[in-house]
Amino acid sequence: MSRILIVDDDEQLRTMLRMFLQSAGHEVLEASDGRLIGKALEQHPDLIVTDVLMPGTDGLEVIIELRRKNPNVRIIAMSGGGSIKGQSYLTLAEKLGAKSSLAKPFSKSEFLDAVELALKPAS
Repeated sequence: MSRILIVDDDEQLRTMLRMFLQSAGHEVLEASDGRLIGKALEQHPDLIVTDVLMPGTDGLEVIIELRRKNPNVRIIAMSGGGSIKGQSYLTLAEKLGAKSSLAKPFSKSEFLDAVELALKPAS
């Protein structure tokens, strides 16, 4: 069982992802935006799943800060679309250090596959 932090401003999506993860045997922590992850990080999550577009501190800022504090942290970025200067937010998230990314909407199996891949030990 892994401890996974979900960072997303959409309460319904967080609830759905929590249910997916708990059904797969994971412990779940939640934060509604990037400004609130400090407390959750004290729980030392094995993986962080973050939305890219959120009010306040967005997911790209979260990824930069997490990488600064812990270069080995495992991150999955999620986004429903959008781009900056022609680059998609998900492409930017991966360049900033997300292990993988998911375009919304995604299926339960796509999500859990991405989680399991992100949790695999580096070889």
